[in-house]
Amino acid sequence: MRLLLVRHGQTPSNVGHLLDTAVPGPGLTPLGERQAAALPEALADEDIEALYVSPLTRTRLTAAPLAAARGLDMIVRAGLRELSAGDLEMRPGDSPEGELYLRTVFAWAAGDTALRIPGGESGAEALARFDAVIAEAAASGAGTVAVIGHGAAIRVWTAARAGNVDVAFAAARPLRNTGVVALEGSPSDGFRALSWAGAAVVPAGEGGPAGEPVDAAG
Repeated sequence: MRLLLVRHGQTPSNVGHLLDTAVPGPGLTPLGERQAAALPEALADEDIEALYVSPLTRTRLTAAPLAAARGLDMIVRAGLRELSAGDLEMRPGDSPEGELYLRTVFAWAAGDTALRIPGGESGAEALARFDAVIAEAAASGAGTVAVIGHGAAIRVWTAARAGNVDVAFAAARPLRNTGVVALEGSPSDGFRALSWAGAAVVPAGEGGPAGEPVDAAG
């Protein structure tokens, strides 16, 4: 399966650098709407057979132009929601609380899944819900699946599940709005990242450290 993990378009909370993870969440800014409108062309070369979104408003608004252009239904799954900030909700991302959030979620990707966000979920819970949706998508038989999701969830899940992306790589590379991480593989055989926001990723054991980008596209 080819898996395209796409971050949603820009929201007001993104502009304010806030930890905004609760359902239903905000809509898109005017820039976010333009980013969403550009997705069908950006993904024109992808033979997308299934389109999954989280229950948050911003992912459905981002996916709508792509769904319309391809004649696809949006499959809404709660397991794709953003990693819950719990008691840290709406705190600035550059505050001590924001730093605690990022330290915790990337520790999940490194294997410390028993850690829990204060008032929120554990790594085991967060990864399991995301895994379940990816397993469903793989079982559908779709060759290429697009998931319109959330920045932290995409980065952490990729670092945890892609054999050629490590935590240091994912933590150092925030994903821009409507940025895409492309992977291939399956839940049974594992995944490897092909590209991260337009930069090709070196497969494990092929000439560089895990997740070393080697080429910038466009």
